[in-house]
Amino acid sequence: MTSPVGSGQPGDRPRNVGSHGVGTETKPAFQTTELIAYIVILVAIVITAFVVGGDSRGYGDPFGAEQAIKYITILTVGYMIARGLAKAGSRDRGDGIR
Repeated sequence: MTSPVGSGQPGDRPRNVGSHGVGTETKPAFQTTELIAYIVILVAIVITAFVVGGDSRGYGDPFGAEQAIKYITILTVGYMIARGLAKAGSRDRGDGIR
């Protein structure tokens, strides 16, 4: 059974004590478009690194493994920042359950 409880402060909305139906407003990482975009771009970088090579005149590889790793690192940092910002803006249940 739940009962409305508030702190008595102006503008305070009553909350239901004992209800566990309130969750966070962000989705889990595997359900987000950020993860899908991250994986698609990651695969594109890896494929590009394998396909693009030097030419027959002896010039070096314009997009080698070193450059691919640099782009993958930048992409990963961007993904982590995007998820961090999404989680920073989410509400917490406040019941201490993790």
